[in-house]
Amino acid sequence: MPFEPLAEKLRPSKIEDFVGQEKIIEVIRSLLEKAKASDFFPSLIFWGPPGSGKTTLARIIALNLGRTFFEFSAVNTSIKDIEKIIPKKQNVAEKGLGILPNFDEGKKPPVVFIDEIHRFNKAQQDALLPYVEKGDIIFIGATTENPSFEVINPLMSRCRVLILQQHKPEDLKTIIKRGEKMLEVKVSPDAVDFLVLSSNGDARISLNVLEIAAQLSNSKEISLKNIEDALQRRSLGFDLKGEEFYNTISSLHKSMRGSDPDSALYWLGRMLEAGQDPLYIARRVIRFASEDIGLEDPNALVVAVSAFKACEVVGMPECELALAEAVVYMAKSPKSNQLYVAYGKVKEDVQKYGNLPVPLEIRNPVTKFMKNIGYGKGYKYEHSKEAKKTDQEYMPKELKGKKYL
Repeated sequence: MPFEPLAEKLRPSKIEDFVGQEKIIEVIRSLLEKAKASDFFPSLIFWGPPGSGKTTLARIIALNLGRTFFEFSAVNTSIKDIEKIIPKKQNVAEKGLGILPNFDEGKKPPVVFIDEIHRFNKAQQDALLPYVEKGDIIFIGATTENPSFEVINPLMSRCRVLILQQHKPEDLKTIIKRGEKMLEVKVSPDAVDFLVLSSNGDARISLNVLEIAAQLSNSKEISLKNIEDALQRRSLGFDLKGEEFYNTISSLHKSMRGSDPDSALYWLGRMLEAGQDPLYIARRVIRFASEDIGLEDPNALVVAVSAFKACEVVGMPECELALAEAVVYMAKSPKSNQLYVAYGKVKEDVQKYGNLPVPLEIRNPVTKFMKNIGYGKGYKYEHSKEAKKTDQEYMPKELKGKKYL
């Protein structure tokens, strides 16, 4: 019998056994319940990070519907491969590449799951449209990328998009417990916490690492050292979450604020080498660009956002230099907290005064009625000669003349 990874062995086949994604599960339950009466189930697109359950949910849906299930990856699949399994109008469906039993003998549309649908180009996605539109298949696509950018509008409009989130720590702990039971091992509490944090919400990673750690351990007890070895990562005295975590991210922030690029690089390295999520660091760098540099160098925000995008697209370890470049840029840039202070004052006034009415003269008179009751009356167009003669007031009257900057 071929080797089956722990993550595959533990993959739930019933919706009741699925861990996490409560909101999505509620929607799918409702759709499956309605399908019992109408025999209709909509095509879906699952958008979410790796290891969040997209493939598992697609398989559960097919089993609940009693339909043949065909699973493809857009990385190595052509449209011709998919066309082979489309049911013929006056014939039974070809068995094709189905991996679950053909319960309905081709009488009902199969569930066709395409992982990484964003890898299909526009022409390939176009080719799916007739089959989805006519109901020849129940299409379920999965993507880690924003479908509004990566999936063509006609296909999007024919599907319901369901957004999955990273698994919460408590969800991962439940999944790890199931893994412990199947492997007949016991993981120490500190090892569980480290594994949960290191998995970044990815259930597949947590189970794969657990399985490797069980192989490395000489007993049924799995220690923190076993998990670290399985991750091929040393513990650097940095727990990714506790006090030391906040101390380290604070050190990075203060090093950049103090214009010390060497220290900033060191603290960045401490976090990355300990396994901190690069996207978390990139988000902090974006905040720093606006909070501590602001208008002194507006390009800092561009650099920070570019580094975040690099982390998002290529991940570790490839993105480590993009983050290093951004951190050094921040440290070397001129500093100003003018925007930070000004926006703090704005928030205070918003809380203090509530919803102050917009002055009539700067309201847009979209209809004749709005114009008749004074909308736009007295507004001086900024580019007109009249506007240059008199100052236009844009603040609510209660804040007239107020300066934040």
